[in-house]
Amino acid sequence: MAMIRAVKIKKRYIIGCMALLVLSVQFYKMAIIKREEQHIAALSYVLTNKVIVVDPGHGGRDPGKIGVSGVPEKEINLEVAKRLATLLGEMGAAVILTRDTDMDLSDASTPGNKKRQDLSRRAETANERNADLFISIHCNGFTSPQEHGAQVFSQPHSPESKILAECIQKEMTVILGNTKRKAKQVDYYVTRTTKMPAAIVEIGFITNPKEDKLLQDPLYQSKVAWSIAAGIIKYYEGKENGKEDPGIKEKEVLQTFRRQPGNYIPAP
Repeated sequence: MAMIRAVKIKKRYIIGCMALLVLSVQFYKMAIIKREEQHIAALSYVLTNKVIVVDPGHGGRDPGKIGVSGVPEKEINLEVAKRLATLLGEMGAAVILTRDTDMDLSDASTPGNKKRQDLSRRAETANERNADLFISIHCNGFTSPQEHGAQVFSQPHSPESKILAECIQKEMTVILGNTKRKAKQVDYYVTRTTKMPAAIVEIGFITNPKEDKLLQDPLYQSKVAWSIAAGIIKYYEGKENGKEDPGIKEKEVLQTFRRQPGNYIPAP
């Protein structure tokens, strides 16, 4: 009888402890979210008065790559770019989108290579506005459906662009948790002709069925935008500290920023 009573008491004790643990976790999460909101507000000093051009790749007559589901790259690029623009704007940056609808930037009445015209005007938008950064959003594709993961590219012989790309790559690796790719330097027309630090962000492979589905999810699109913004913040943090090493120890503010990357960010 005494043994039965002891078992019952022990069971109540375990249930009580579990309930207390659940409540503690909930309070901890609430505290983290509140703290995150305060820290994000404090981040604005890093981006205040920075002019950032966000370039949704392709558009209009140029669909870009076609995903395995049939959705063109241009649509995904635009959704992620709009979310990134919203986020950076809320943090104090002046954000310019090279396009905010399904269009390309070439001139139908002007003869010549339409693709080159389109790319030239994207770079000109950044150069004419004396932008501080140029971020171009794209989706990747490959013949093998197994290839996956976000990857960031910068122009060879551009040290600042290399640092920017490495900062964004590291934050995408940490926040998305599904890429082990490294930032690379590759010669692209648009990054070659921009006069400021520039990066092309390939946010994932739409030729990979799992990633193609993810990239159409608004919550994941917000998470991608969040990770790119974190990389930009890290880039400017390094400059504020007088350091240009993307491996510097992150401030508590950036660590907190990483913890809640999945919130829905509406497109403007």
